[in-house]
Amino acid sequence: MSNAMQAMVARTSRSPQRVIGTPGQHDEVALTETRSQTIVGPVTFRLYDLDVKGLGNNPADPANSQYIVAENEYFVASVEVEFNRTPLTELLMCLGTRIKVDFGLEGFGIRAAELNLDATKLTQANVYTYHLETTPTRPADQNMPSGLYEIGAVATVGPVENPCTTKIWGHGYIEEVLLQVYPAGQE
Repeated sequence: MSNAMQAMVARTSRSPQRVIGTPGQHDEVALTETRSQTIVGPVTFRLYDLDVKGLGNNPADPANSQYIVAENEYFVASVEVEFNRTPLTELLMCLGTRIKVDFGLEGFGIRAAELNLDATKLTQANVYTYHLETTPTRPADQNMPSGLYEIGAVATVGPVENPCTTKIWGHGYIEEVLLQVYPAGQE
């Protein structure tokens, strides 16, 4: 038994507690017990495996092709979001909590672009790990000239998507992975 549980047991007497009622009426006898002082527990999440990869079939260099894409090659950015397991987390997953991740791409150099791509998912009952991935896009479609781009991600968790809506209850960030864009036709 943990120290916190032992302390709680020590504070709780098994003798009934007297509740003084209205004068002239009998006093009530009552006793209550809970499993824990923090029955719902904290809700936490972590971000990991920030990644970017080109989806082309003709890589520039097979050793590192995932991070090097042509201007006309599709790519995706992704991240994993994992929640802890407490009764409150279980409830929030079941309620359909929105997870939104904004991927920021910051280019190096005077011609390089800065842009944001996003991905959104709703949580599901009994699922605690989510893979969020951007819609496939091409650098040319995003006005990204050739160059090097640093990618980071910011997550916003909440609100829930049902009539019992809540406020946003979590933010997080993860960085960095690099993407190199080169002119098309230079394979």
